[in-house]
Amino acid sequence: MVYLGGVTASIFSIIFMIFLIMTVGYLLGSISVKGISLGTAGVLLAAILYGILASKVPSFMIGEKEIELFSDALKTRFSFVSSLGTAMFVTSVGLIAGPKFFRSLNRSFLKYILMGVVIIGVGAIITFGLTLVDKNLQPEMAVGLMTGALTSTPGLSAAKEVAADGGDLVTTGYGIAYLFGVLGVVFFVQLMPRILRVNIEEEVKRFVAADTVKLGAQKESLRQVEPFGFFPFALAVALGCIIGAIKIPGINFSLGNSGGCLLAGLIIGHFGHAGSIDFTVSKQTLNFVRELGLSLFLIGAGVPGGVNFVANIRASYFFYGVLITLIPMIVGYLISKYVFKVDLFNALGSITGGMTSTPALGALIQTAGTDDVAASYAATYPVALVCVVLAAKIIILL
Repeated sequence: MVYLGGVTASIFSIIFMIFLIMTVGYLLGSISVKGISLGTAGVLLAAILYGILASKVPSFMIGEKEIELFSDALKTRFSFVSSLGTAMFVTSVGLIAGPKFFRSLNRSFLKYILMGVVIIGVGAIITFGLTLVDKNLQPEMAVGLMTGALTSTPGLSAAKEVAADGGDLVTTGYGIAYLFGVLGVVFFVQLMPRILRVNIEEEVKRFVAADTVKLGAQKESLRQVEPFGFFPFALAVALGCIIGAIKIPGINFSLGNSGGCLLAGLIIGHFGHAGSIDFTVSKQTLNFVRELGLSLFLIGAGVPGGVNFVANIRASYFFYGVLITLIPMIVGYLISKYVFKVDLFNALGSITGGMTSTPALGALIQTAGTDDVAASYAATYPVALVCVVLAAKIIILL
């Protein structure tokens, strides 16, 4: 018998739920209100709803003795789905951005480094300030809210390492702030062009024209291992996992699979070949794998998020999470526009990287209609990743 999310659920039920959530999610994402839609983030909403419903399964469906084990079991099952989806998505982004990424470092890389520092810095300042204003807000809970609001799993892991209670409050705060953390950035990148009354088609034309790079690749003499590009893609994921596992001594920091796969994708995408072996991946393959990876990530993160959300929600904590999500984005946009003079789509791409938001990049690509926005995301993301890990530890230790 297949139980809906029960501890004794078979592999079949997990596969069934993944694709059922995906089906419902894409239906929700297709609903458009005045031109604004969830898009792929609809999968996240469906996953969270499933997590909420599954956490309320009556005891007669899963057995009295299994109730206490339910949440942990559900998170364990879907954590692999999240990790696999993240690896697929960020590797695709790296391979897409790679051919242009390193060529643009001398022109604007410093701006993107600073954007990552600014966005995470503002989020950290707000978080620390909230602990001073609200005496009942414990630092562990505050950092959990920050990592959830910035949708940073590495930040969550880093905070749990130094949390006095073993990380329970950190995890709780993450679950409370995560929902708006994802949806807030998704809606931000869709609404900003409308708020600014930007002609998206004209803006895209200017963006693409300014970002055009003559690659001049000579592929006639290169040999493809297989026609679809799965070989270089698999190689990038494997190499990324190795890079992500390397820890920096002293601060016990590593890029993790997400940062490692992004970097590996950028490197392989940049070089395009090794000797006579072709490392290029067709755009159709990258688009497919990127979308599938994003969906799996949202399902893997959304189901546990739904389990935590109802159990731990408090109005004040949810509001704090909203502030930590919105204010850094607004400050980041103002600085990118008036200080760095960055165009709209590069600014929004940098903001999605600074917020370490995988779903928001997907939404931005849909809004802009071009993969080129991934370059500024890829430039900002690693810096933001390092900053949020350091900020999470520092706030708790202070």
